[in-house]
Amino acid sequence: MIMRRAERPNNEMSKADTVHARIKRVIVESLMIEGLAPEEIGDEQALFGEGLGLDSVDALELVLGLENEFDIKVKSDQMDKSAFASVNTLAEFVERQKRAAEAVATPDE
Repeated sequence: MIMRRAERPNNEMSKADTVHARIKRVIVESLMIEGLAPEEIGDEQALFGEGLGLDSVDALELVLGLENEFDIKVKSDQMDKSAFASVNTLAEFVERQKRAAEAVATPDE
């Protein structure tokens, strides 16, 4: 069953909103985008091309910013273009990276 955002328990919604807000802040700060507030970036807004207009150099800077912000490591073979399509796809990517890192840090006994 898919729950709409308003139907999610508060702690789940807060966690997702926090990840999204942090990603938006990383975008603005790590790419030094002047005149754009993090809250002005839509969750589904395209980050590259006609969206925010980011390019491949911006993608590398963004990866570094995400690694620092979320304490994750992103290998070049993990940098799938589709993961960097929007804030929503980046949030999913970050969550996958965090889960993978946690799985390595705490292997099953």
